[in-house]
Amino acid sequence: MLRLPRQFQVIGGACRRSLNTQEMRPRTALETRTHPSSQQGVSLNFQEIMEREAKFGAHNYKPIPVAISRAKGIYMWDVEGKRYFDFLSAYSAVNQGHCHPKIIQALQEQAAILTLTSRAFYNDVLGEYEEYVTSLLGYDKILPMNTGVEGGETACKLARKWGYLVKGIPKDQAKIIFVHNNFWGRTLSAVSSSSDATAYRDFGPYMPGFSLIPYDDLPALEAGTDLRCDAGIRELCSHHNVLWIADEVQTGLARTGRRLAVDYENVRPDILILGKALSGGVYPVSAVLADNEVMMCIKPGEHGSTYGGNPLGCKVGLAALQVMEEEKLAENAEKMGILLRSELFKLPKEVVSLVRGRGLLNAIVINKEFDAWDVCLQLKNNGLLAKPTHGHIIRFAPPLCINEEEIKECIDIIKNTILSF
Repeated sequence: MLRLPRQFQVIGGACRRSLNTQEMRPRTALETRTHPSSQQGVSLNFQEIMEREAKFGAHNYKPIPVAISRAKGIYMWDVEGKRYFDFLSAYSAVNQGHCHPKIIQALQEQAAILTLTSRAFYNDVLGEYEEYVTSLLGYDKILPMNTGVEGGETACKLARKWGYLVKGIPKDQAKIIFVHNNFWGRTLSAVSSSSDATAYRDFGPYMPGFSLIPYDDLPALEAGTDLRCDAGIRELCSHHNVLWIADEVQTGLARTGRRLAVDYENVRPDILILGKALSGGVYPVSAVLADNEVMMCIKPGEHGSTYGGNPLGCKVGLAALQVMEEEKLAENAEKMGILLRSELFKLPKEVVSLVRGRGLLNAIVINKEFDAWDVCLQLKNNGLLAKPTHGHIIRFAPPLCINEEEIKECIDIIKNTILSF
């Protein structure tokens, strides 16, 4: 059984002016820097907010020093009223833009009627959601969960169950192959498949039956699975009756310029994992899709979640997918991504050694002589929020509803910031 990482993982709404349906109006000079309502009800300044989190919260993140109090579309405002372009999109959870009105309306309407029943009972929303998602993506069945890492755990369980019941693998001998530099979360299973010491160090013992191979290396895959077929992953897996799991939690749902990143290769995974933008950043929603041969291996009581498939999450997920389709976010991501990269390639090589990406999942690699953290701090000062990853890589991933005028304004900010170094 083979599991790929989120594509491009190494590099990583309610728009003011949307593609199709939302109101268009010019920005005033005041709006370009502050928003009057952003100051209402604020009792703590940034320093106080930071100190309170440091005192009462676990120190498992290192945030960029800014405290956000409001967001809309592609913008976020801090507690002092300064406006920023969001170039992280909550790690691609906010593909549709912050607080998209259709998604918020679905949340509000359903929250006033029915939020949670657990799966102990049927409800009148889950089936509608399941039918829409499976029809849209072309799978027999969906298993709804809440977070992306739960989706990954679910996929691994499904694959192992299929391996024993259908393929006939001897008891406890199932193997799942991952590739180096993958990232799919921080549960014990997820870190057991990691090649990043920060993720796995001091968390052992690790999950058995997991192994790692280099990325984009078919010979290594063949050696790791005793397969002997010089073909692509899809053909290789199909020929030898091995499941292919594609983690599209971050790359899926229009982020890379296609509905799914695997659509670039015109291939279909056996198990598909979705999350993040499946709710438009409004509510935790994830899902695993597969055909009956795989999905029906799980029987009642063998897997589930109290909140998985709850009515509120289903309505939000349904609205989020409809927005993706209605506003043609994949098409816009492809177009805006081409424009963004064409300008990023012009950045001085003395500072930026590499540019890469697809759609609106892009990154620049900062030369070792410079500190990517310092670059991001200067971007923040100039009105754009991004964050480093792996020390020297900066991900650029704005909401997919960004338009050409706005992307050009962001390009100017990035260029001026890089040139200042």
